[in-house]
Formats: sequence, C-alpha cells, structure tokens
Amino acid sequence: KQIICSEPREKQREKIARAYAVGVTTSNLEAVTGADVVVLCVKPQILDRVLEEIARALKQGATVISIAAGKSIGGIESRLGAGAHVVRAMPNVASLVGAGATGLAGGAAATQTDLDLAKRIFDSVGMSVILDESLLDAVTGLSGSGPAYVFMILEALSDAGVKVGLSRWDAMALASQTLFGAAKLAIETQEHPGRLKDMVCSPGGTAIAAVHQLEQGGLRTTLINA
Repeated sequence: KQIICSEPREKQREKIARAYAVGVTTSNLEAVTGADVVVLCVKPQILDRVLEEIARALKQGATVISIAAGKSIGGIESRLGAGAHVVRAMPNVASLVGAGATGLAGGAAATQTDLDLAKRIFDSVGMSVILDESLLDAVTGLSGSGPAYVFMILEALSDAGVKVGLSRWDAMALASQTLFGAAKLAIETQEHPGRLKDMVCSPGGTAIAAVHQLEQGGLRTTLINA
C-alpha cells in the first residue's frame, strides 16, 4: 500500500499489481506526488524527459534514486534543482534472484540518511557498496556487465561437459552449481581467491594441469581487458 508504480503498458501494469500487490498508475506525476522515495527505473535515453515532467511534483527533501546507466548525478540535479537528494545506483541482473551487486553514490545534497535508505533498498535484493560517483563506471564494467562474462564461462564449461560425454542438462547443472559454490565459498570464507585456488590444486593433479591451460589461453588477461 505504500508503493505505487508508474507503467505505460496495460499488461505490464496488471502483471506488476498481481505479482507484488502494489499500486499502479499510468501517471508519473501521480506516482511521485507526496512520495518520500522516488526510484527512477527508466532507460537512460528517456530519463531527461521524465525528470522534466516530475520535477515540479517532487516532495521537498524526497530521496531520488536513479538506476539509469551512464546518467550522472550532476545531470539529474540540473533538472531537479541543486537541492535535490539524488542517489545514483548501478545494480545488476542478479537482483532478480536476490543476489544482486549494486554500487551507490550520493549527490551534493544527499544525506547519510538518503544513502542508508538506498543501501537498505538494494541490500534487500543482494548486497551494495557506497562509493564515490567517479567509481561507478568501474562498477558498471565489473558487476554491472560481469554476469555476461560469467554466463559465457558457464556456457563454455557446459559445452566442455557435453564434449566429454555428459548430457546437456547434467553438464549445465554441474557447471552452474560449481560457479555458485565457488562464489559462496569466497564470500563466506573471505579467503583470497588465490589461496582457494591452491586448495583445489593438488601436486601433479588435474586442477593444476587445467590452470596451466587457462594461463596459456590468457584467461586472466582477457577478463581484465574485458
């Protein structure tokens, strides 16, 4: 009852209302009027138009959070006014399953309360870190685009499993769980990944032989360049 979503497409409005039991409207002005928090989840190319539309309806002191990629805090403030409490966020697609990674940065007028609130929102769908805005491009390349790199690795590992005789389903299941388990182990142990790799690599064993192949293929350099 405390949330209202603005969405122009009727079928999408019905889907949102049904799935989340929130209010829906076709009007951006209705959505933001009186709101303490406004989350701008629109494509970057239409953000300026939306900002100009809602600027006059924003409640003074409202926290405005934008996930529009590449759109600077300064650009948002220039349309909402210098006193706007703007927080810029760079989440990723894994937020869909509660395992997202999000970088957050506050504007000139954003308070610690604004940042804490934004962090609570994005921590509810994963984890988040508060950074200087100058680092959000790095976040975009690492965690924003990063799932695409991991999906490519997952696809390649699955293909390898099929090549050596596993069914596609078994190969995909084993590869997916392997990536999930490795990430979970790194998060929960807080060990350096190099040490975790060494735990797997027995002297003269298969893992170190595979690592040798990965090094020959320039895996680390390729991922860093990407």
